[in-house]
Amino acid sequence: MGAGHSHDTGEATPRNRLLIAFSITASVFVIEVIGAVITGSLALLVDAAHMLTDVIGLAMAVTAAHLMNRPPSDRYTFGLRRAEVLAALAQAALLLGVGIFALVEGVRRLFEPPEIASGSLLFFGIVGLVANIASLLVLMSGRTRNLNMRAAFLEVFNDALGSVGVIVSAILIATLGWYQADAVAGILIALLIIPRTFILLRASGSVLLESTPPGLDLAEVRRHILELPQVVAVHDLHASQVSTDLPTLTAHVVVDDTLTPEQSARLLQELQECVADHFPVSIEHATFQIESQSHPGEHTTHA
Repeated sequence: MGAGHSHDTGEATPRNRLLIAFSITASVFVIEVIGAVITGSLALLVDAAHMLTDVIGLAMAVTAAHLMNRPPSDRYTFGLRRAEVLAALAQAALLLGVGIFALVEGVRRLFEPPEIASGSLLFFGIVGLVANIASLLVLMSGRTRNLNMRAAFLEVFNDALGSVGVIVSAILIATLGWYQADAVAGILIALLIIPRTFILLRASGSVLLESTPPGLDLAEVRRHILELPQVVAVHDLHASQVSTDLPTLTAHVVVDDTLTPEQSARLLQELQECVADHFPVSIEHATFQIESQSHPGEHTTHA
């Protein structure tokens, strides 16, 4: 006998917020490209290229949000919720590439600083920062919702740091004539970007490898199940995540032969309540298979 739940958790990702952030970022990218052409500023052109990666990243996030919000089907029984993980992984890889490029280019510019029009650089840096702050405010409330939103927020936050770096370097260049300021800002930003991308890569990879949800102790789950009346053993206990907001659990529960059908139904309810309420990670999508102790089933060969 088994039991499971199918839950509709509503819209998986606030797609409208991502669309607004994407529109703002794409508009600033166009403005920065125009500014780079007008001023001839290499720094601004590099920042525009950085902005382009954000546009691509947010486009992936919007696409993933659309896919995640599609209902389940016979082919995709959980819908396409795992699109959030694939999008976050792609965005993290993209950000890592940008971070490494900024680090290498920053070191090169320390020794070969280009001449930069500081006034124009300051203007476009301020425009970029204002736009990034607007996007951050739009994404702020949903940034912890799932990996897709975390990646999108990190994209924009990273670009806001880039805009701050552009502004600071423009001021230093204008006041001190220190052209290496642009390179120093780029290196510092890269050093902030790279660790965050590794965190996001690790979180995405953990879901794809179907690891146990963070914060859930399977040994403790097993102990709780074994404490239930007439439960003899537990085997094939597995927990993973379809997406960051949809943890799942399955287990085969061996019971003694005296268990009646009524007691079995009550035990299933207790098992569901146990994994949904007793642990830091609430698992509402759990499936249990009840096996009698005398039944020559899988519990005779599996731990």
